[in-house]
Amino acid sequence: MTVARLRFGTLNLLHGLAVETGQVLESDLRTAAAAVDADVLGLQEVDRGQPRSGKSDQAGVVADELDAPWWRFAPALTGTPQGRWTPADPLGDTPGPAYGVALVSRLRVLQWAARRFPPAPVRLPLNVAGRRGLTRVADEPRVALAAIVVGPDGPFTVATAHLSFVPGWNVRQLLSVTRWLSTLPGPRLLLGDLNLPGRLPGELTRWAELGRAPTYPAWRPRVQWDHVLGHGIGPNAVRAVAARRLVVSDHTALTVEIDW
Repeated sequence: MTVARLRFGTLNLLHGLAVETGQVLESDLRTAAAAVDADVLGLQEVDRGQPRSGKSDQAGVVADELDAPWWRFAPALTGTPQGRWTPADPLGDTPGPAYGVALVSRLRVLQWAARRFPPAPVRLPLNVAGRRGLTRVADEPRVALAAIVVGPDGPFTVATAHLSFVPGWNVRQLLSVTRWLSTLPGPRLLLGDLNLPGRLPGELTRWAELGRAPTYPAWRPRVQWDHVLGHGIGPNAVRAVAARRLVVSDHTALTVEIDW
């Protein structure tokens, strides 16, 4: 029997910002995508048509660099993340600047699906890239995007999500996402910045933690916010795990290679 090895990855883009230079350049985004080189890549904090990122369609840029014909951007909001915005339909044809998550796939996609979540009604003090000290930050709408893809043994489901940073609120979102994914074809993978540390997402969901590595901050990773969770995929199928610092973002990219 022939075994196919597939690489799955997750990356919080930080809208393509290179923290060291303070610039957002398409060339940096392409360099980062090439370094990840995933067959299916979940992206978070993705811009489309935003002035701060040169009005680029960042999901499309990554898909082009990876030679991945199947991709989709799912906006969580329209408008500007730090300005005026409105919640978006993640699968709608939303005009104008938007911000959200994306899935980029070299594997054929049969169907897309999405779930959205309202923002938590509180502000929390957080470390914000480019600012000193703590900044009180309001939450934003959240989106989970799923694709039913065709693998070596038939269809399975891959999803990405960027969950709330508000404790408890993110737990509810995670459990809702995994319940929703249980209605889609297995095996199942969830790739994303879940804003939950270490082994906690796996313990909460009873999904397998397929990649254990600190991912934040990128220059000296101490905590794992970014995860690859599997349901119907055991850790014994994992052949390699890597957390790579890239030219963009304050998160490393987490990749997991799985024998299929």
